[in-house]
Amino acid sequence: MTRMRTLLGAGAAALALTATGCSGGGDADGPVELTFWHGYTEADGDVLEEIVEEFNASHEDITIKTEVKTWAGIDDTLLTALSAQEGPDLVAMPSERLPVYASRGAFVPLDEFYEGDDAAANLVPGAVDMVEVEGEKYGVPAGFVPLAVYYDTALFAEAGVEEFPQTWEQWVEVAERLTVDENGDGTPERYGVVLPDHATVANGLWPTLFYGNGGDVVEDGRAVIDSPENAATLEFWRSAIEDGAISPTGVDGVGADELFGGGKAAMTVGGPWMASIAAENGIDYAIAPIPAGPEAQAASAIGISMATTVDTGDAEREAAQEFFSFFLDEANAVKWSLGSGWPPLRTDIPAEEVASNPVVASLTEMADLGRPLLPGVVNSVDVLTAVDELTQQALAGGDVDALLAQAQADIEAALE
Repeated sequence: MTRMRTLLGAGAAALALTATGCSGGGDADGPVELTFWHGYTEADGDVLEEIVEEFNASHEDITIKTEVKTWAGIDDTLLTALSAQEGPDLVAMPSERLPVYASRGAFVPLDEFYEGDDAAANLVPGAVDMVEVEGEKYGVPAGFVPLAVYYDTALFAEAGVEEFPQTWEQWVEVAERLTVDENGDGTPERYGVVLPDHATVANGLWPTLFYGNGGDVVEDGRAVIDSPENAATLEFWRSAIEDGAISPTGVDGVGADELFGGGKAAMTVGGPWMASIAAENGIDYAIAPIPAGPEAQAASAIGISMATTVDTGDAEREAAQEFFSFFLDEANAVKWSLGSGWPPLRTDIPAEEVASNPVVASLTEMADLGRPLLPGVVNSVDVLTAVDELTQQALAGGDVDALLAQAQADIEAALE
């Protein structure tokens, strides 16, 4: 599966969009051609291409041409391309980035689509939350999946662990049993779990842990990171990592993937792409929900959204909505889920429809735990940078109270 993480794209984020839209390449009475940028490059890219080809074959008056780019490439070049009126008509991007571009006038609102499309009425609510900015919907979900724990079943069996932990305390206990430091030098040859302290998978690991203890980062548009609940969360996990050496420190999300793929960590937190990493490295794995904290069991969700850009005219916008309806119809929603490894985007698709893909089946069972990350927050980049600085310094031994106060100030500034 394509690896998804928050894309900082500082250069693109700093640009102000100057394009005000153009007429697009199609004539209202003639064929319409849409250019679609996306970053799907693995199995998900193959199934998306199949869906696009089927759409083109069934619509004589509309043709969609896909252009595959890296997610970072989309983030770095979209505003520049739109300013030059050379951008795409459709674009897919991580959902937490959509508000950034919507606020700069890059996308057109799609409320009309939601009002008139039957499939849209059945979309996962959390996925829809991620495309709303100041009460308007600027995108259509293409993916929504909660973070989960991927674990090495052979290592669990070797350590005599028969059941996956259900609580934080059990999770730490199991991680300690799975940690191996053969020479006793304090640096394990294998960690029980890898919990990256910055640039985490989709930047959602620490928000997830905050949720588990009743905390959050932003709530109702206000910074709420400086709370007793979040302080207790940081202290709990810092102590667990220091006392049991269950996880390395100073590791980011990419490094966490590499440790798990290399057999250096028995558990990791990730998304559907971890199934491919495990398979590529010959690791027998299973998937489980992130264990419950003292107050809740919840997980930050990874989202992908599709949007229609201002470089479209009326005919192109109508054609784009036709594609969204096609993509979300029941048959294609099932096909996309099975092929991409993401749970169904529609709540009315029975679990048995996707049971043939074990990864999808497992993730679908825990779909209700997913919470959208920073829905509607325009300056998500600076918010998440503040979280990164907080967690990395806290796990390095910094003063938790002082760090939370600084993060609160930084996030308040970002939200202004």
